[in-house]
Amino acid sequence: MSLKGQRTTTTSMDWDDFKSLISKLERDKEFKFCLLVSIGVFTGLRISDLLKLNFSQFEETEILNIQEQKTKKVRKIKINPDLKVIVDRLRSKMGVVDLSTLIFVNKYGTKPIDKSYVNVKLKELLKQYNVQVDGNASSHLFRKTLGNRVLRLNNYSNEAVILLMDLFSHSSPAVTKRYLGIREKEIYDVYDSVRL
Repeated sequence: MSLKGQRTTTTSMDWDDFKSLISKLERDKEFKFCLLVSIGVFTGLRISDLLKLNFSQFEETEILNIQEQKTKKVRKIKINPDLKVIVDRLRSKMGVVDLSTLIFVNKYGTKPIDKSYVNVKLKELLKQYNVQVDGNASSHLFRKTLGNRVLRLNNYSNEAVILLMDLFSHSSPAVTKRYLGIREKEIYDVYDSVRL
């Protein structure tokens, strides 16, 4: 629960900050969180779906099949080649032999790490590595980073918004625009367009 007046929304990371962050996390042997940030950004999965992933889902396939916990929809996600390299490299560095192992297992090895732990640790890591984000840092940062990257690469086109709507399982383009903070930017641009 947030405090009165506290900003609770999350924006995205700059793409260069994302690349720098995963590089530093790997360098500092924060392998689990390097994988969490990498897989989260490259797939756009919600945290509830991310935390259930195991290494075998990335083996000998180009497609990640997920039944989303929130929507119950089945999603097929193409595994980005860069992500595949990261997962394979870090799995090796972690010494994982049993591929059915959860990627984000807790310290007792019994279940996935907790979402609230992810959010607390993420705030610590962003501060530690001096990654600036507007608003409250949370796991939504992953999806929003992907969304804003796709929008920038496609010049904020309506087609990109529609594709992201499907990718995020949103009900309309308006929901996607609001989720990514586009609507607010468009409204601000209206004010800027009124000139003497």
